[in-house]
Amino acid sequence: MPTVRFYSGECEYEIEVPSGTTVMRAAVDNGVPGIDGDCNGECACATCHIYVDPAWLSKTGERPSTEEELLNFASAAEPNSRLACQIQITHALDGLRVRIPDSQH
Repeated sequence: MPTVRFYSGECEYEIEVPSGTTVMRAAVDNGVPGIDGDCNGECACATCHIYVDPAWLSKTGERPSTEEELLNFASAAEPNSRLACQIQITHALDGLRVRIPDSQH
């Protein structure tokens, strides 16, 4: 089963995630703090903003235009910003590392 590593402040959370699960769902279902997912993964709120480790960015794919527009409203967006609801875990993403922003608002 693929593993995702979430970093929030000084804390690290290593979560085993079934393939096909989104990064947002993995975080919410496993109690990782800092990812709200208010729209339940519908790419409509940007409360699952994350920073993908640059080494993994090309493997997570391009940001769709809807995601790009929502990230314009996210606080502290960076070039490696993504919405966790738009990244679906596959075996190719085993070991994915993401950092959670200090705030989603």
